[in-house]
Amino acid sequence: MSIFTEAQAKAILDKVIALSKADQCTAQLKGGVNGNVRFALNNVSTAGIVSDVDLVVEVAFGKRVGIATINAFDDAALERVVRRAEDLARLAPENPEFVPAVAKQTYQSTPTFSPATAAITADYRAQVAADSINPCKAENLVAAGFLQDGVNFVAFANSKGNFGYQQATSLDYTCTVRTADGRGSGWVGRDLQDAKVFDTKSDIRTAMRKASASADAKALEPGKYTVILEPAAAAGLLAFMFRAFDAREADEGRSFLSKKGGGNKIGEQIVDPRVNFTADPSHPDAVIMPWDDDGLLREHLPLVTNGKVANLEYSRFWAQKQGKKANAGIGNLIMAGGTKSTAELIKGTAKGILVTRTWYIRMVDPQTVLLTGLTRDGTFYIENGAIKYPLKNFRFNESPVIMLNNIEELGRPVRVKGDESDLIMVLPPMKLRDFTFTSLSDAV
Repeated sequence: MSIFTEAQAKAILDKVIALSKADQCTAQLKGGVNGNVRFALNNVSTAGIVSDVDLVVEVAFGKRVGIATINAFDDAALERVVRRAEDLARLAPENPEFVPAVAKQTYQSTPTFSPATAAITADYRAQVAADSINPCKAENLVAAGFLQDGVNFVAFANSKGNFGYQQATSLDYTCTVRTADGRGSGWVGRDLQDAKVFDTKSDIRTAMRKASASADAKALEPGKYTVILEPAAAAGLLAFMFRAFDAREADEGRSFLSKKGGGNKIGEQIVDPRVNFTADPSHPDAVIMPWDDDGLLREHLPLVTNGKVANLEYSRFWAQKQGKKANAGIGNLIMAGGTKSTAELIKGTAKGILVTRTWYIRMVDPQTVLLTGLTRDGTFYIENGAIKYPLKNFRFNESPVIMLNNIEELGRPVRVKGDESDLIMVLPPMKLRDFTFTSLSDAV
């Protein structure tokens, strides 16, 4: 059994806490049932179900910490894992950045569980594969993709009386469609909590259209162009930017949010005044667990307000050192936008480039968040409000900070999960000026 009820999980955790002789003890149970199907060359290649539960026990004697893991839950196994963690703690050096376990918190449950997603079967997965493959076969296109769905739970407790339990569901689908000769490529991806809003037959048509339309791509001289980044294309760049929203990195002079002479840029204008980002565990399009990995309560947290830095992440250690309030780690990222779709942004563009997706993004300079990467799976030239022809892919050198200072218009936000991050994001398509393409790429 890989999904424990709250009562079952609490009974195990209570036993662990009672067994410990350390100064403090924290225990966490995580488990789930995750199914998947993979297809390539218009054929299903693998399918399966993974079911597992793990117990992690962390104890501390003073500032000496030991951690042990086990996946058996009888009384003897629980005794064994607690003693193993304690033995390791006694051998460990003192941790100079040790902070005690969090005190008892009051969590408000977030709706992370969907019965429709939890009810997904092998037949459902097979149908998704068929609905992806069959239309492509009919139009001499080739599909390759992956569907993964799961229902999972997390439960934790500590010797200070804190306890949390919640179940969550997820559905991740990606599909790349190529023309039979390999010259055109399109892509679609969906990251969802509720399977009721997933429509394979509609989504696959997006990838098919882009694959067919992107064949016979033309070369365009690299340079600075007005671009429309679809949300999936923007996600990878923004993930790098928000990794730097850490107060310690900024205070220690290691990020673009560091101030000359020390300190950070909280309260300073860094991007266009139309830019607003928040983290919110209860956002209806991006619901996440109401706590972070430390068990710290997540709350609505403005990150950028009207272009100004509103808050940074303060770990419990760094908050204690700086005399600040600790806040939970960012688990989702919500960006405000407008009302227009990507198609409507295209209609209002005299000349520009549409970018479906970015990938292979790497950091060039952390002090400016200068990134390099490639476009892929559908890059198109826009003229007089319409797609004129497909383009060969580009390498770009761009900073998301500069990018967010060059906004012309923001569209309607949608949920997206970037390739470069585990963050669940709600992002708008973005029309930007002076986006820097440095060279051409032969990849499709």
